[in-house]
Amino acid sequence: MITRRILLFIAALSVATTTTHAQPCRIEVVEKGSNWPVPLVELRTTHNVSFITDNAGVVAIESAEVLGRETFFHVSSDGYEVPKDGFGYRGIRLKPESGKTLRVEVTRTMIAKRLGRLTGAGLFAESQRTGRELDWKESGVFGCDSVQNAVHRGKLFWAWGDTTLPRYPLGLFDMTAATTAVRPLASFEPPVRLKLEHYRDGDGGPRAVARMPGSGPTWLGGFASLPDASGAFRLVATYQKIRPPLEAYEAGLCVWNETTLTFERQRVLWSKSDATPRSPPFPDGHPVNWKDGDGREWILFGNPLPTLRFPARFEAWSDPARWESLTPQPTLASAADGGAVKPHTGSIAWNAFRARWVTVFMQAQGRPSAFGELWYAEASAPTGPWGKAVKVLTHGNYTFYNPRLHPEFTPTNSPVLLFEGTYTKEFSSNPSPTPRYDYNQILYRLDLDDSKLKPAQAN
Repeated sequence: MITRRILLFIAALSVATTTTHAQPCRIEVVEKGSNWPVPLVELRTTHNVSFITDNAGVVAIESAEVLGRETFFHVSSDGYEVPKDGFGYRGIRLKPESGKTLRVEVTRTMIAKRLGRLTGAGLFAESQRTGRELDWKESGVFGCDSVQNAVHRGKLFWAWGDTTLPRYPLGLFDMTAATTAVRPLASFEPPVRLKLEHYRDGDGGPRAVARMPGSGPTWLGGFASLPDASGAFRLVATYQKIRPPLEAYEAGLCVWNETTLTFERQRVLWSKSDATPRSPPFPDGHPVNWKDGDGREWILFGNPLPTLRFPARFEAWSDPARWESLTPQPTLASAADGGAVKPHTGSIAWNAFRARWVTVFMQAQGRPSAFGELWYAEASAPTGPWGKAVKVLTHGNYTFYNPRLHPEFTPTNSPVLLFEGTYTKEFSSNPSPTPRYDYNQILYRLDLDDSKLKPAQAN
């Protein structure tokens, strides 16, 4: 009798558990025409429950108030949309059901194609709730700011500024870093899976790699791998020490120690004082190598357009007397209306497919987003003049800054141009950070044979 009652209790508990924990409904958001998954699309119900697609363009819905009911979802995403209905709402009616898969098509309205998030947690969190992407491993990083890259000794070196961790609101403020293969992506279509090999501490968590003396965060820039007199390549950078609110009070040079796997200060270039309130020019931003008409090899630094150059050698980098300042053009002309577009941050690269220098940059005080409008332009030389610019990426009320081109990702002569940037609500009036995506790096793609880029290519 007791055994029978126990068995009946277990059976009833099993039924109750099965009923309570229904399988999620999988909703896939894809781009109309290409059927590519679209990350960072919000589906929001009429009672403001929000679902955000992951890197596979998926949301998992298991809310009891939604499952089995016809539900209207507002659909919103910078650069992607669905048509308006008669009342002006952009959305779609769906009936999510347990274990089913539904599909939503969105139309891309911008030139750049969103490939997905490169950093942070839960890149495939929604897909994993539906039993897929279960082999994806979490990095232990929740968020990170502004990437720096350099190809060094056969690998692509990555470093980021302030980094958010799970354990506390204050994370790491002395740069985190990782390596990948020089061409780390198997495909240039979503979903993107960038497997970063982070430098970690004794407990297995990401660690700081640039603890320079002095209080406050350490920010690095100007990453480059340069040969020294012996022919050995040295990974170098410039550092700044920061105090509240965002004031730089020291700048200098630092070098990667191949034994300790940390950056070490080589020399101080500037300390803030009444006599020296501003730092002198130094190798900051994103560098490119360039051979001039006389065959001399230079390295140029800029953010985005070059402001400094010197011979592409470690000894020249170490000697400020060999640095030459450059004056970039202050604005570019919009290909749409001829208006002045002022670059704020970005990078340049030689592009073999176009046989031109190309740039993707963030506009200063753009519209509609003050720091979320990105443009593309070309030039015959890295120092310009740069031709007309075409807007390729826009945001309604969000920031997307410090874009970095990735020419090393793609084969020579490829028409695909990839760039990433930091997606954050900072410097906008948006009060609501996008879950998981905020303060992380997102990768985009431009197809340089796209006719919409021709106004920038006709210069």
